[in-house]
Amino acid sequence: MPFLVLDLEMTGPEPDYNEIIQIGAVLFDDRWKELGQYLTNVYPENEDAFSSHSEKIHNLSLADLEDAPMIYDVLPELENWILEKLNIRVPAGQLDKTPYLRDVIICGQSVMNDINFLKEAYRLEKMKWPYSRTLVDLHTLAYFVFRVLRKNGKNTPKGLSLKAISAYFGLEREDEFHNALEDAILTAKCLKEVFRLGDGFQLV
Repeated sequence: MPFLVLDLEMTGPEPDYNEIIQIGAVLFDDRWKELGQYLTNVYPENEDAFSSHSEKIHNLSLADLEDAPMIYDVLPELENWILEKLNIRVPAGQLDKTPYLRDVIICGQSVMNDINFLKEAYRLEKMKWPYSRTLVDLHTLAYFVFRVLRKNGKNTPKGLSLKAISAYFGLEREDEFHNALEDAILTAKCLKEVFRLGDGFQLV
């Protein structure tokens, strides 16, 4: 099953009001070999929902997004990019990519929030959700792994933010502002580190 490590930037925190303004993703095969990276800005349909608070996080203004595509163009573009990287050919004229994408597992940091925004975008555009219902969440995995480590007398980070988890592994963002692709890459690196720690656990 391929793994799509995803990160989104939004105009605010509410999926039914705010919108996606940037999508970053890294695609891996079932052995976690990287197949490609994806980044696009998205122009929001609801300009009134663009909050100054969110702009302080991602450093994207409406002016920065002026030439960005709309979400109804981005969603099929993302699907086609995944299929291209997986070397999957879809018959000409077939709009529903679900049969070819249903095994793609979405991964991320607190990934359910990103999935909720993405699903809302699919709903509003009257498109069928094509991806696997399985997900991989760094936040949840780190909580479990760090709990086991603490029980064995190991030091672990106090928080479970991406910044805290990545710092534990000696990783960090290049910029103080959030960038969807950079965060997706950082999340993927942290997932690999968490998997490595998990592989070392032994039952006695």
